[in-house]
Amino acid sequence: MKRFVIVGLGNFGFTVAKSLSKSGHDVIAIDLDGELIDRLATFVSHAAVGDATDVETLQRIGVADADVAIVSTGDDIASSILATMALHDLKVEQIFVKVVSNDHARIMGRIGVTDVVFPERDTATALATRISGVALLNYVHLGQGFSIQEMGVPTCWYGKSIRNLQLRQKHDITIVALHDVLTDTMNPSPDPDYVLKDSDTLLVAGDDRALEKVAELE
Repeated sequence: MKRFVIVGLGNFGFTVAKSLSKSGHDVIAIDLDGELIDRLATFVSHAAVGDATDVETLQRIGVADADVAIVSTGDDIASSILATMALHDLKVEQIFVKVVSNDHARIMGRIGVTDVVFPERDTATALATRISGVALLNYVHLGQGFSIQEMGVPTCWYGKSIRNLQLRQKHDITIVALHDVLTDTMNPSPDPDYVLKDSDTLLVAGDDRALEKVAELE
């Protein structure tokens, strides 16, 4: 179990806090809005009304012991920056920040955060990627030019083993897991000699351009 601190309880922060708590983690939430704190209090370990830019306030509610922090202060970029600096002062190792613009992202990058999150942009990109390719079922952006995608098995791969397809050599992609839709079983790191069926879907990782080419196979 990890300890997470959520700074800011807008839709994004509120949902993240509830999801992490539901997964069994120790979650501390802080916001200036007492009504939001009251709504979340029954779901998390500790919810506090307070100023997340103040180191002493964060220390008092146990943030110094947190493994991960998520900063989600909406359009208030100044609060986002100051809260992140306060978390750095308390030696929180991993800090993720919801950003609202490219400039905001650049600033957070210079401050030194683990990663930035553009919820609307990332969701829109994932949707556009899904609906633009018939083979693509799901999409998770992992970094600049790199992603994990779930796709149906192209017809030309039916009856062939993973080994014989030589996906890394020929397509520069890696199968992370295999899902048999008929039995609803997930097989992480499948056997290279497994023969692909039309009822399988593949979770593949690689360069976006390589994955795009594979998604166009028939």
